[in-house]
Order: sequence, then structure tokens, then C-alpha cells
Amino acid sequence: MACCESDSDPLDTVFPGPREGRSQGPEPKKGGLILSGGEISLVAEIEEALSFSKSQDLEGIRERFQCLKALGEAAFRFPSVREAQRLMGEKRDESQLIQSLCSFSSPNYLLHIPTKVLAIRSFLVAKFHYFSMLHTLAKGKALWSRSFKSSAFQVICTLMAEAVYFSCLEDPSFSPELKQGIANDLISLWDSGTDPRANRHLPALEVLWVAREETPPAFGTMDGNSELFRLSFEMGPDWQDFLTEGSTSDETRWALEEFLFGLSYEEIKQVRARLLRFRINAVNYDEVRTYLGHKPSFTMVEGSDMRNIFDFYTDRQEAARFRKRTAAPGPYHTLEELYLRYRILQDRD
Repeated sequence: MACCESDSDPLDTVFPGPREGRSQGPEPKKGGLILSGGEISLVAEIEEALSFSKSQDLEGIRERFQCLKALGEAAFRFPSVREAQRLMGEKRDESQLIQSLCSFSSPNYLLHIPTKVLAIRSFLVAKFHYFSMLHTLAKGKALWSRSFKSSAFQVICTLMAEAVYFSCLEDPSFSPELKQGIANDLISLWDSGTDPRANRHLPALEVLWVAREETPPAFGTMDGNSELFRLSFEMGPDWQDFLTEGSTSDETRWALEEFLFGLSYEEIKQVRARLLRFRINAVNYDEVRTYLGHKPSFTMVEGSDMRNIFDFYTDRQEAARFRKRTAAPGPYHTLEELYLRYRILQDRD
């Protein structure tokens, strides 16, 4: 292999992107690290690239990967969430955990869940930061960047899925049988760090968010038609079915508008009232800020920081919970919750 120029980018010189046809390696065994064979191969490739170019970033990459590996191994040393245990003669098993989850009604569940759950969640956060770092390092290299971003984004989707499961368990309209199934899904998520239906649900959530990221709000007449059309163009047929079924639901429409415009239900009403009052036909982002008299309350999804995605989600989730507690008008769930809840119900029909 020829030596690279001293001022060249190691990712350009050694590997322009993930190698075509390269074996992705075996999938991790149950109870092993939550890293796919493809992710491990990508890490090995970037280490090789940085080693070849004698990059100063190599040591940090290797050190953080070893820390990530150690954290994952520690997380999986805790007993399985499904494993029966005895303490002072009292038996605790999976059925009791499912029963407890089905009767759960508070989002303050931190001290009510098994230690392994918190350990795996810590690993997922560490994994997000690690692959976000690799994504930054591979900036400008489309194939590399896309792969690292996908790994980091899957962590976000997994954390969102957990929140959706809890939302379903708190919903009084769900039958006891359906809640038991959802509780079992949640336990599977906790036990392995992945949703058993990840191959179906999480990719759909990822497509939704990629489409949102590429469809910044245009505002205009504030009817949302242009944003919805551009968003829906990337989505599958089940998205159309979801919109059709939710077309008569105020909550679905309100949650969709929050997602499209990046404004709260209350802020959207405020801007629309001003447009109507002064007979203004269209508005842009700068004018929206002027109308509100302050910066929009939700985190803006812009730039390369993927944390903005999760922040935007949690901002809307907290606003929805506040409305629910105070019986205020507006959506009581986020669009992601409504969409995944719809998909879960379709799976169980």
C-alpha cells in the first residue's frame, strides 16, 4: 500500500467509505455486547485508517472503544431481567415484573426498575456518544458518516421506544392483555438493549426522523401542507394508513403540527391568531420569533448534533404531559408515540 501524503485525510486516502463486499461479521450472541458485526467492522476499519496515517486521534478512538466494551460487559454481568431471584426467601420473577409494569401509572420509574436496565441504558448513552464522535470524525465522507450516524440514531430510537412503551402502559384504553404483551416487549428491550420488533418499528421511526430532518418548516400560510407532503413522500404505506385513521383525531393533527413546525400547540395558535388578525398571508421563521416575542420553546432540529432530535422529542413529551396533568387543550402525546402506538396495535390485531 502506497504511503499517503502528510496533509491528506486518512479516511480519503485509505478508505473512501465502508468496504464493498466486506463481511459484516457474526451477529452478537444473546447476552453479549449491543454492537452488531457491521459496527465492529466499521470501528476496525477506521482504526486501521488512522493507524496507517499515524493520526493523533487513534489513541482516543481505541481508548474510548475499550471503555465502551468494558461498560457493556459490566452491564451484562447483571442477572437477566427475566431470571427468577430470591431475597430473604421471597421469590421475584418475570411474571411479577410484568404485573407491576401493567399497573404502573407514573413516569417516575427510576427506582422501580431493575439495576440491569440502568446499566444497559448507560451503555446505550455511551454508545451514542462514541458513534457520534466517529460521525464527526468522518464528516464529509458520505458512506462513513451515514453508517456512524445510523448507529447513533438507533440508540435515540431505542430510548424513544422505551418512552412509547411506558406511554402505552399508562393508557387506560389499552386492554390488560395488550398491556401484558407491551410489558413483555419492554422487558425484552431492557434485557438485550434492543426491541424484539426493531427490524419493523425502529427503521420506520428512523425514516420519519430523516424525513423531518430534510424537511425544515417553511411556515408560509401555516397550513402545513408543503411540510406534510415532503415528509410523506419518504414514508411507507403504513404512514398513509396512520394519517387516514388519525384524520378525524384532533390530537393526531395537533401532534403532527408540532412535529412539522417545531412549535408548541400554544405557539402555533398564537401565530395563526396574529395572521388572521392582521390578514397576513404568509410568515417566515424570523417573523415567527417576532410574533411570539421569544425563541420557540422547543429545541430546533438543525446542524449535525443528533442530540437535538432527542431533545426536540422530550420537549414535546414534557409539554404533552403537562397538558394532560392540567387538562389543558392540545396533544397529550407526541407524534412518535401516536405513530408507534398505531404500529403496535396493528401488529397485535
